[in-house]
Amino acid sequence: MKITVKLIGPLIYDAGFSEKQIELPGPVTAGELVPLAGLDRRRPVIITRNGRAIAANDTLAEGDRVVISHIYSGG
Repeated sequence: MKITVKLIGPLIYDAGFSEKQIELPGPVTAGELVPLAGLDRRRPVIITRNGRAIAANDTLAEGDRVVISHIYSGG
């Protein structure tokens, strides 16, 4: 299963990439993807799939575009 992963802000430096396609062995959840992308599972993040926020236990599908961002605030 292939998905596209885009990282935002300091996560780019943590994982060493800003966007890439990742080949996964099978269905994984958004939360399981975080360490597979090279990020610390304990770090709080916001995850979106195809432009919509999702929970860590949501299962990803072939062709999804996932964006992982650090927690931020402001206005």
